[in-house]
Amino acid sequence: MIKRSIRQEAIKDIIREMPVKTQQELVEELDRRGIVCTQATVSRDVSSLDLQKLPNGSYALREDQLLRRVSEDLMTDVAYVGNQVIVKTRSGMAQGVAAVLEEAVLPGLLGTIAGDDTILMVAADESSAQLIVARLRGFREAGA
Repeated sequence: MIKRSIRQEAIKDIIREMPVKTQQELVEELDRRGIVCTQATVSRDVSSLDLQKLPNGSYALREDQLLRRVSEDLMTDVAYVGNQVIVKTRSGMAQGVAAVLEEAVLPGLLGTIAGDDTILMVAADESSAQLIVARLRGFREAGA
């Protein structure tokens, strides 16, 4: 029996990797990944993970939707040097954006420091910084 936390992390990965419109599609994709479960179990996971339905009918993570809105509306630039990521925001917005970034649980993110319009993010290593920048830029470009 696969632990709930492992199954839910797999669901998050699936939702981020491909459009999924039904719980049955989630059950089938989990099965392809070696995680056998029922639609009822997935239904509980959908509720527990607070998955949202987008206008196109696909599931999305609430945290990703919030991060997408912040990226599109409040971030003006994002770059990295080594393991440090710099995020520029609209004036006065850095602390709120930093709080959203912390809540999003970006892989490899160790912490953030926010000023008025600039956020310093420290990642575990350079590859983590690259992944964080790619994810944030992906949200910004998707909204453009």
